Amino acid sequence: QVQLVESGGGLVQAGDSLRLSCASSVRTSEWYGMGWFRQAPGHEREFVAGIAGSEGITVYSDSVKGRFTISRDNAKNTVYLQMTSLKGEDTAVYFCATRLRLGSPGGLKAANAMDYWGSGTLVIVSS
Repeated sequence: QVQLVESGGGLVQAGDSLRLSCASSVRTSEWYGMGWFRQAPGHEREFVAGIAGSEGITVYSDSVKGRFTISRDNAKNTVYLQMTSLKGEDTAVYFCATRLRLGSPGGLKAANAMDYWGSGTLVIVSS
């Protein structure tokens, strides 16, 4: 059983930055990819960013490209989501999820392609 624990959420103002962390109970070498998703009230869960393979290929949604950066620290089995220039529409619960099976970077965009999920961390951006 893989456990994922998100942290780093909070209340910030528009234009601020925030870094989310996702600590994994298994080594990064044991999973194919990790993704960040978010769900705002009244909306469906949507893909935000993903990092895949030993090369660390990254993919982003159009809404966060250029503002958010996903990265990982293999020594700490942790994936990060650095968020800058935050906007009110970034307000959501942010979840990390991992896919253990081999796939493609683009495949991380589908929530149903992920194998394990964290419980989420709330980000509120005050505008």
